[in-house]
Amino acid sequence: MKNVTYTISVYAENNIGLLNRISAIFLKRHINLESFSTSTSEIPDVYRFVIVVNTDSERVRKIVQQIEKQVDVIKAFYHTDEETIFQENALYKVKSSSLFEERQIQNIIKSSHANIVTVSPEFFVIELTGFREETEKLRKDLEPYGLLQFVRSGRISVTKAKMGISEILNTFKNNN
Repeated sequence: MKNVTYTISVYAENNIGLLNRISAIFLKRHINLESFSTSTSEIPDVYRFVIVVNTDSERVRKIVQQIEKQVDVIKAFYHTDEETIFQENALYKVKSSSLFEERQIQNIIKSSHANIVTVSPEFFVIELTGFREETEKLRKDLEPYGLLQFVRSGRISVTKAKMGISEILNTFKNNN
């Protein structure tokens, strides 16, 4: 079977130890996490974990089934890149002297559609939201100008199709 990039969305209660149990599922199967992020979801008191992996369809299906067996997990889904809308966020800290002395850096920032977040006498910070290739290209473009720090978030995504998690939760609440 062919490996594909999958985005796994896990809706769960935010209880201690859940992250460890979820990551253990991937560890046991020797699957590397390409990206991982978590935040509150559209539902009060429910958190969403977004996990990106590169594996085949059979393995991702089994992983999602295993994740759903966790007590704190409400529902888990998996989708291909074609089924989702996704982005990443990156911050770049660069020497301030570059901003004032190198005109080309202003062109790089403008052409990448990045934003300057803050400027100080020692450094300035640039923010870019986009695909991994875009954030990586800007990192490479900024390196010659004194890139001091770089950080990129995990993938955040929404599905193109309705997932129906609110309906699942309402059914669950009504049955209890």
